[in-house]
Amino acid sequence: MPPELIFPLHLVLGYIAWLLCFRVYVWPRLKSMDPFEAQRAIATLHSFRFFGLAFILPGVVGPDLPASFAVSAAYGDFATGVLAILALLTARTRPLFWSFVVAFNLVGAADLILDYYRAIQAGLPAHAGAMGATYAIPIIYVPLLMITHVAAFYLLLRPQTKADRSYLFFRKS
Repeated sequence: MPPELIFPLHLVLGYIAWLLCFRVYVWPRLKSMDPFEAQRAIATLHSFRFFGLAFILPGVVGPDLPASFAVSAAYGDFATGVLAILALLTARTRPLFWSFVVAFNLVGAADLILDYYRAIQAGLPAHAGAMGATYAIPIIYVPLLMITHVAAFYLLLRPQTKADRSYLFFRKS
């Protein structure tokens, strides 16, 4: 089977596997948590996105990895990870925490969407071998990241009771 088919197949199967896992094990727990704790859990996962800098690390990726994809993917992940860490560090200052939650989700989701676009434009499936050790990032990690961004937006936008709203902004951990 040619790489042009294997890479997209891996990507689709990564989404399917994570959606099945997320639906059964993660989503029921996130929905049952108070909104602050749910967003803090999502921010914790995204705080590891600094790992995307590996896309520009010589020796980890091959020289044939299209720079138009690698550089933007690396720095978009890095920015999202830093924003998620800032959200976690400001958890005791709720308005600041919520600002960083919105920021890392907007930046992170936009980064992943742009990475998909740039990957298609650069013909990444044909160069998938040049991803080296980072091949696992878009296949295993990115589907979970995108799913949790969607979940985070849903949790941010769902109607809150008055008690939930006061808990979101004024309660100290």
